[in-house]
Amino acid sequence: MAEVSPASSSRAPAKRQKIQGGSSAAPAISGDRVSQESSEDDAPYQNGASSSSTSESSPSNGSNGKRPSKASNRMNRILCNSAKRLQKEISDILLDPPPNCSAGPKDDSNLYEWVSTILGPPGSVYEGGIFFLDIHFSPDYPFKPPKVVFKTKIYHCNVNSQGTICLDILKDNWSPALTISKVLLSICSLLTDCNPADPLVGSIAQQYISNREEHDKIARLWTKRYAT
Repeated sequence: MAEVSPASSSRAPAKRQKIQGGSSAAPAISGDRVSQESSEDDAPYQNGASSSSTSESSPSNGSNGKRPSKASNRMNRILCNSAKRLQKEISDILLDPPPNCSAGPKDDSNLYEWVSTILGPPGSVYEGGIFFLDIHFSPDYPFKPPKVVFKTKIYHCNVNSQGTICLDILKDNWSPALTISKVLLSICSLLTDCNPADPLVGSIAQQYISNREEHDKIARLWTKRYAT
């Protein structure tokens, strides 16, 4: 068996020691430093992603503020059409008012709220009275009828205590071809000739049919008390 010389044995440990020494000469990097450098390297990407997300969401918010919805556009068109119609009716009433009637907006800031006056028709039990009415137009006018109510108390079988009027053209027989002037004329006709066959106050209608004299007496009394 060959013998290993002392010289070769002593050189081997020295070589191993050199390798180990070289390895130990490399600078040590702590975990905290690695974590910090990693965070610094990733920061631009994180910030870029955040700003990208912000820039992407920002136009969306801006467009919501600038671009109205379809429902909003439709409502604006409806309001525009109804306002034009009402302005025309105001001009027509000023030029050619219906007999014994007047009507117009309560103030210039709202075309949809009107006030009207009707003079009691001559020869009727309401003669000498001045009756005030409120008229409300919806944005769908003239495709929907206006809401007309008496503000002055009146003894009438087709008008209840809240001022609601039972008139066919204000309900099922409404047509966009009708105007507020025609509505007021119809109400005037109703004051001259009530309709007990389609009453809103059954007791007054029954009295009108069975005891016309008593009915007329009370109607004149109410006119004098509330409408003059």
